Amino acid sequence: MVVATSAPPTVGMQIDAAIASLETLSTTQLYATVIAVSLVFSFYLLNSGGESSALTMMNESSSDSLRKPKADRKRMKTQQQQSREETDEPEPRWHILRITNYVVATGFTLSVLQFASNASTYLNDSTSLLQFLMVWSLFLCYFFGFFGISFIELDDFVDQQQPSQQQPSQQTQVAPSRQLKKAESSDPPVKVVNIHPPASSAPVCTDPTSFKKPSSKIPSNLKELPNSEIASLVLQDKIKDHQLEKLLDPHRAVEVRRLKFDAKLDSLGCGGALTELPHKHALDYKRVLGANCEIVVGYIPIPVGMAGPITLNGESVYIPMATTEGCLVASTNRGCKAISQGSGASSTILKDGITRAPCVRLPSAREAAEVALWIGKTDNFLSLKEAFESTTSFGKLLDATPTVAGKNVYIRLRCFSGDAMGMNMISKGSLAVIDALRQIFPRLSLLALSGNMCTDKKAAAMNWIEGRGKSVVIEATIPQDVVRSTLKTSVRAITEANVNKNLIGSAMAGTVGGFNAHAANNVTAVFLATGQDPAQNVESSNCITLMEETPEGDLWISCTMPSIEVGTVGGGTGLPAQSACLKAIGVKGGGENPGDNAKQLAHVVAAATMAGELSLMAALASNSLVAAHMAHNRKPASK
Repeated sequence: MVVATSAPPTVGMQIDAAIASLETLSTTQLYATVIAVSLVFSFYLLNSGGESSALTMMNESSSDSLRKPKADRKRMKTQQQQSREETDEPEPRWHILRITNYVVATGFTLSVLQFASNASTYLNDSTSLLQFLMVWSLFLCYFFGFFGISFIELDDFVDQQQPSQQQPSQQTQVAPSRQLKKAESSDPPVKVVNIHPPASSAPVCTDPTSFKKPSSKIPSNLKELPNSEIASLVLQDKIKDHQLEKLLDPHRAVEVRRLKFDAKLDSLGCGGALTELPHKHALDYKRVLGANCEIVVGYIPIPVGMAGPITLNGESVYIPMATTEGCLVASTNRGCKAISQGSGASSTILKDGITRAPCVRLPSAREAAEVALWIGKTDNFLSLKEAFESTTSFGKLLDATPTVAGKNVYIRLRCFSGDAMGMNMISKGSLAVIDALRQIFPRLSLLALSGNMCTDKKAAAMNWIEGRGKSVVIEATIPQDVVRSTLKTSVRAITEANVNKNLIGSAMAGTVGGFNAHAANNVTAVFLATGQDPAQNVESSNCITLMEETPEGDLWISCTMPSIEVGTVGGGTGLPAQSACLKAIGVKGGGENPGDNAKQLAHVVAAATMAGELSLMAALASNSLVAAHMAHNRKPASK
């Protein structure tokens, strides 16, 4: 006899059975179960300190990471694991709290809809009403205790912890920094950890987070630790850079910060650059004699701050700035951070040529016109070019533009000057050009080697239109969430402020080349730090700052600077401190190809200017400039 056996239940039958069992539960029990499971799940994940944080997940899922070779991705993963192993506390999974918020909000909405669907019945049934009230009480407890944390605080958490997704692939773990000279510190080498993310922006004068007290996680015996260990804590972001003066003392803070930046610069091939940057009273007056100053009685120390890193043309760059204006370096640092969190800065040089315009005089206006017409012919210009270049090894005469005013002719000569700023070079060559012209026009006389159409150290439309030195245009795109979290404003607010202030306001004032917020601030600070002629900030600060909202809602910014006059050899660049700052940028002395280092310095000046423009305009758009300056940039006068 055959015994019939029942077929095993299918997956569909099992699902139907599970749903049927759920229907036996009351609505209150079902909601309570969902909420309890969600809370237990969230607490477990938030406190488990998993293998990766939301930030790491975002980085690993980015398109840039996917495009990297497998070996690079493996190396990055290993470095991330090592970094997490060195962390004292587990990393919370903040994104789980966001998911829990959605679950709880959905459950609360469904319970309200359930109640509303048959409100009259539930109101008359005390048992059902009590069940609803109990469930809603649980929801309210969650709302008051947890809801909104991920939405409000996650941006600040990402702002402090997330390495820029736009950082170049070259930014990897580096070898320990080499020691500074024994006279400065005998501490062991600094341990370098994740040195290339955008720098923390606090204390930025317009950022309320800069008012917060130091973290309680700072070691209680901090002052007893050697400088190298404290520098390692700063590199690991366990201590904020701007807290050093408060936690230690101003003198020791400088020594620790020098160790930190030496480690960072070492990863860019500029290790030891700060060795020659004095932080104690010292100046070799022998270097000054016959080069920089006469009748010397001393020197004025100016503080030097370091902004950055900023991603500039695909590379990390640090920007030394010498200034006595509080908040300038910090504000520029915030701009560098926002730019590096976005697309990075892309800079291009449009023209490269320093100018000198001798003023010559002829007996009549007719003869003056003949000289101008003669210079305009190609063959004649070539003879002047030959005379000019006979006086220099690097200089190349690019063009000569004559302008007639009655009996006067102003001959604007433009020359390529290699890595020198070039004023001495072009002045010497200009005299040779005048001698060549006298061979053709004996009645020509030289009134002034500089006839002010150069135009040097004066505001002039000539420089604004024709350019002088390096003509640079630089741009960047800042994501809207970075504008909100780092710059503390909105894309629309900052673009409107830029139009009404930098464009309309400057036009109403009749400015020449002044369509910017404070370009001269950053130009002068970099000039002083790197040994440039500070008086040339007049024309070098010519700048128009433009901002637009992209179709995606992000912020696009550009600075066009037609007359940046810089050099990396000659003048003040030979002094030890200024030379050290040039080395920190990576442009000390002449470049591999003539002019390369001077061009890179012009890019850095433009990048510092754009970062400063971005941060200041954000402060003005959020109307927080004055209050923050009063808090950060005011202290009792010393007696």
